[in-house]
Amino acid sequence: MASNSGLREYRADLHLHTLASACAEVEMLPPLVLEEARFHGLNILAITDHNSTGNVAAFMEAAKDTEITVLPGMELLTREEVDMICVFDTLEQIADWQAYVDAHLPPLQNDPDSFGPQFLVDKDGDFVAEDPLMRKLPALLSLTEAIQRIHALGGLAIPAHIDRKVYGLMPVLGLWPPDLNADAAEVSPNIRPSAARRRYPSIPSHMPLISNSDAHCLDVIGRSMTVFVLRHAPSVAELRLALQGAGQRRFYVP
Repeated sequence: MASNSGLREYRADLHLHTLASACAEVEMLPPLVLEEARFHGLNILAITDHNSTGNVAAFMEAAKDTEITVLPGMELLTREEVDMICVFDTLEQIADWQAYVDAHLPPLQNDPDSFGPQFLVDKDGDFVAEDPLMRKLPALLSLTEAIQRIHALGGLAIPAHIDRKVYGLMPVLGLWPPDLNADAAEVSPNIRPSAARRRYPSIPSHMPLISNSDAHCLDVIGRSMTVFVLRHAPSVAELRLALQGAGQRRFYVP
């Protein structure tokens, strides 16, 4: 929805998994995910597999010539066993970030029979390769170290589903670290941002709270989203300005 001020609303889901995540359903293929996103009126997606960016390029290629912007991302599991969404603009940034994460992951092989396969596909959803590395373990990176590196590369750092008992920042750590320089925090679809602030009063009052689907299957896409009101085309810079409320940009969880 555009306005006379040049601002436009974008419906965003910044937390989506593909079949590069061992816990995702095999239906999480570029054509099917994009079709489901269009059905729900989504304009911005971030592909955020567990410690992996293996399917990012395929999704970005599949979204070309559509009205959906796909941003490259990852759901990093930190040393503290806290999940964090990382969102970037370019494949070059995400390649640098993946190399940095890989250097801090235990050098173990995945066991597909126990944990599930990690499939890499092309833009049409056809099989390309199977990722042999174990992606479900924590990287040897603290939250602070990870955020510093993400920001150095120009990305957004957003602790994921902070209310979840497993891998959620608040239950895992017990409070919001006072020096945590995140760009926002994500609440799960199970709680409203206002309720999360009441439940966890240590969340800084200035910290933006957003919501995403954390979809591992098609049926979950669209169940939760964040609307960003932007002045220019979607980018990390525009999202950051909206989170900060700059220049009439803003965001809200519908």
